[in-house]
Amino acid sequence: MTKRVIVLNFDISSQAYQAFSKIKKLHLSQEIKGEQMAVITHSSEGDHQFKVEDFLDFTGANKTSKGGLIGMLVGVLGGPLGMMLGWFGGSLFGASKDAQELREAHTIFEFVGNKIGEGDTGLILIADEEDNRPLNNIAMYELGGEISRFDLDEVEAEIKKAHEVEAETKENAQKIWEEKHPND
Repeated sequence: MTKRVIVLNFDISSQAYQAFSKIKKLHLSQEIKGEQMAVITHSSEGDHQFKVEDFLDFTGANKTSKGGLIGMLVGVLGGPLGMMLGWFGGSLFGASKDAQELREAHTIFEFVGNKIGEGDTGLILIADEEDNRPLNNIAMYELGGEISRFDLDEVEAEIKKAHEVEAETKENAQKIWEEKHPND
């Protein structure tokens, strides 16, 4: 079994909450082995902020929505690096269901930003699945949404790279500022 980061998106925001509830039941019946799950919303204010609306740590480790992998992913996406690199489609791509958009997404951040457009709500799940059918049934057939799976190790590596780039960018910005303001 491979741990996956699973992104579910729906046409209607309330369906993300329905999926959240149904996936809890899948975990209880041991059809999936969940680790973390969150309902996230992409702000409709034009500021491209992502907010964790509901969060569950299946492991009992009581990780918060900010301390877990999902929190880190959402933090990078909506943070200064996400703004600078434009990892969200917003009004341009948010409503689109175009497969071309997915082919052009090079990172998990771009993918999530494009699939959960401005004003939309989606769900991110970290889980092991022996069989993908129970989750597919809920997401696609019962609720009419889309589901995409990413290897957990690859997502963790992308988050690590993003943090490194963000640290380097801050350091470079500080140096440039100091060069332009030598007497301050």
